[in-house]
Amino acid sequence: MHSAPSSPPPVRGPSDHDVRDQIVEAATEYFGRYGYEKTTVSDLAKAIGFSKAYIYKFFESKQAIGEVICANRLHTIMAAVDEAVGTTASAPEKLRRMFKTLVEAGSELFFNDRKLWDIAATSAGEMWPSARAYDEHVRALVTRIVRDGREAGDFERKTPLDETADAIYLVMRPYVNPLLLQHNLSGAAQATRQLSSLVLRSLAP
Repeated sequence: MHSAPSSPPPVRGPSDHDVRDQIVEAATEYFGRYGYEKTTVSDLAKAIGFSKAYIYKFFESKQAIGEVICANRLHTIMAAVDEAVGTTASAPEKLRRMFKTLVEAGSELFFNDRKLWDIAATSAGEMWPSARAYDEHVRALVTRIVRDGREAGDFERKTPLDETADAIYLVMRPYVNPLLLQHNLSGAAQATRQLSSLVLRSLAP
C-alpha cells in the first residue's frame, strides 16, 4: 500500500520574516517622526494597522524593535568606516580615516535623523546588544590598525598592544559613542583631526 502524496501546506500570507521587516520599516518611519521614547507599542500598532498582540508575536517589546532599528543604523556607520579604512594600506592613514568617518557618519545621523539618533543614544546608555557590538567592532578595528602599523614599522612596539588600543579607544570615545557625541558636536571635526595627530605622534617608533 502506497501512502498518498502529501499536498503542500496552504499559503497563509506573508512569511514571518516579511512581517518582521514590515514592522521594522513602519517603526523606523514612526520613530523618526515622533521619537522613540514618546511612542508606545499601542501607538505603533495603530499606525501600522496591526493589533498590539500581533506585533508582540514578532517582538517581545518596544526595545526589541528599537534594537533592530539601532543595529541597522550602527551597521550603516560601521560599513562606511570599513570602506574608508579599506581604501588605504597605510596604518596612520587608516587611523585618521576611521576617526574622521566615525564622527562624520555619527554627526550626519544626529542632524538628519535626530529622532532616530535618540534610539542610538538610548542603546549606548543602556548598553543594548547593538551598542556592545558597535563598541567591539570599533575596538577590534583599532587593534587591527595598531597591529598592522607595528608590523609595517610605523608604530612603536614597546607598549602592550591591548593597552595601546584601549588608550586610543578612550581618546576616541567622546566622539564615536552616540550618547557622548551629542555633547561634543561643536568643533568635533577639528577636535578629531587634532586628536588623531596627537595619537599618531604618541605611536611613532
